[in-house]
Amino acid sequence: MQEKAMVLSDGRKLGYWEYGDQTGTPIMLFHGTPGSRIWFLEDDELAKARGIYLISTDRPGYGLSTFQKNRTILDWAVDVEELATHLGLTRFSVLGVSGGGPFAAACAFALPERIHRTALVSSATPFRNGKAPKEMAKENRMAFFLTKYFPWLIRKANLAQKKLLERKPAKYKSSMLTGNHRHLSEWDRELLKEETLIDTSYYHAMEAYRQGVEGVMYETQLLSKEWGFELKDIRSPLKIWHGEKDTLSPVNEVRKLVKHLPAIEITVVPEGGHFLTEKEVLWEDMLSYLKDHKVKDVVFT
Repeated sequence: MQEKAMVLSDGRKLGYWEYGDQTGTPIMLFHGTPGSRIWFLEDDELAKARGIYLISTDRPGYGLSTFQKNRTILDWAVDVEELATHLGLTRFSVLGVSGGGPFAAACAFALPERIHRTALVSSATPFRNGKAPKEMAKENRMAFFLTKYFPWLIRKANLAQKKLLERKPAKYKSSMLTGNHRHLSEWDRELLKEETLIDTSYYHAMEAYRQGVEGVMYETQLLSKEWGFELKDIRSPLKIWHGEKDTLSPVNEVRKLVKHLPAIEITVVPEGGHFLTEKEVLWEDMLSYLKDHKVKDVVFT
């Protein structure tokens, strides 16, 4: 594991990892919930070949980043700006996946002079009245419900997951490969049959729970609230990629979110699930957009 981190102005640590061409166009990557800076176990050859510098981060409470009490989604933009200055980046793009989507949008809203383009991939959406969307898989809805009303129970489940990761990695990987994952789309279930993806997800999860479970618990609560800003107030280009069959973040909620925002581009992937970045043709499309290259229409087969 990479132990790269910086010390923020308030004394907290912020963990990050660098991939691709470090002299190239900078793009920051924001993981889901839970998650970590571990996106690839080696490097991203696609980014390297296209002159793209990827910086993936640990949000507070994950990996190497110090837990931050009472943080908001918008507070993440303060940390990101400090990291950008530390790395000598004047302008950069951001990509947020799943629970990382709101944090990418927050940076675009709060840092208009520094954010070039924003990509939201399989993004979470604001909960209205604190309730998860009805179309969301019941397993996901239950996690939000328990975190809000029975935190001791979801803490116990998270601690059990952490224990499994640390003490029985082979069992964890086997359960990922052989589990029926009925709550996921066919797209996602097929991806979870790939051993290389399971290996990466194992280390990704290990880092997510590295400090314990408080980071996961707090952020799950945070994502059940309003974001603190509106997408309509973002002034830089923003594009959304979302799977038509995403069960963890229903596409209809995204469509509602951008219904009256014609300036926001959206690509709905036919039959697509939640794990869109694992498809190379989509990953290339996302990177090309963030780098501001014109690309051909993506064809799905």
